[in-house]
Amino acid sequence: MALAIFDLDKTLIGGDSDFLWGEFMSEIGAVDSDTYQVKNQYFFDQYALGKLDINEYLEFCLAPLSQHSLATLNEWHQQFMLSKIDSILLPKAQAVVDAHRDKGDTLLVITATNRFVTAPIVAKYGIDHLLATEPEI
Repeated sequence: MALAIFDLDKTLIGGDSDFLWGEFMSEIGAVDSDTYQVKNQYFFDQYALGKLDINEYLEFCLAPLSQHSLATLNEWHQQFMLSKIDSILLPKAQAVVDAHRDKGDTLLVITATNRFVTAPIVAKYGIDHLLATEPEI
């Protein structure tokens, strides 16, 4: 048995889940849209340049999660999956995941994006193991 390790963003899905979560939060009015979108883009660009201050970013992206109940966040996440994620699930990625599963491989996703955002996406692929940042309540 082998270990098949996958990245999530731009590997299993055709986008960046963390960035899309920020867009979604802006669209539903959970955050100040103008301010949040500018900062979200800034951090996305910093990441692409290899200059991201992870502590500053985590403070930014996790703050909205701390301001709402888990029930509300879970409801929003269902909407997020429908509006942002389902359309960018990659069939070829699912085929690769399925091929590894059929061989009996252990499947693992590793991502820097927090577990709240990523766990339901990873579950769509039927992958049980996820290594992600863990926000604490």
